[in-house]
Amino acid sequence: MVAKILLFDIDGTLLLSGRAGYRALTRAFEELFGVKQGFDGVPVAGMTDELILTDALRRAGVVADRVDRERFHRRYCDLFGEEIHFPGPRKGLMPGVLTLLDRLSRVDEVKCGLVTGNFAHPARIKLEHFDLWRFFHFGAYGDDAPVRDELVSIAVARAERKGVTVQGAHHVVVIGDTPLDVQCALAAGARSVAVATGTYDEVALRGTKADAVVSDFGETDTVVELLLDI
Repeated sequence: MVAKILLFDIDGTLLLSGRAGYRALTRAFEELFGVKQGFDGVPVAGMTDELILTDALRRAGVVADRVDRERFHRRYCDLFGEEIHFPGPRKGLMPGVLTLLDRLSRVDEVKCGLVTGNFAHPARIKLEHFDLWRFFHFGAYGDDAPVRDELVSIAVARAERKGVTVQGAHHVVVIGDTPLDVQCALAAGARSVAVATGTYDEVALRGTKADAVVSDFGETDTVVELLLDI
């Protein structure tokens, strides 16, 4: 029996890809819709990739049907696989991430999963590039639902299909770096831990209804104890 599942966001929480996603999105948008810099000014923190695309299309005045979106999705995934190998600003793991995930992988009563706005395929590419994919057993992604609030229940259902026993929403913890990560936990009745390694500082995150706020994952013992006890 697993007493708790921990659902991690990716960007700003576990790592930064050096704007590989932005470059791939921009290239795909120009190729398919003829619009340069189509994602400039589009809010991305905590948003799903599907909603980011919808916002960019609206701002550009482009009408895209389901087939257009599917073509964009495929092309974006291909381009992301290229862009992830190039350097970029602040590219790398957030402080303490690898040590934290390694420690959690040794705790029998815990299983780690993902709740991310990333489309599933780029999420896997990103985590494999940084050798983190091996730590995650299930997840929910931006192509599962456009609204982040729906993702926690999807991730929990996938955990249960893999034989993980979840005794209730209070045994689920969402870990992320934005108020939207906290909100999706609240929507599912789950707990939340906000980490100030993304675009929001500790003061801003304490203004949410997060159950706990940490500066980063550098103090491994403290963070592990928090995640197990919360």
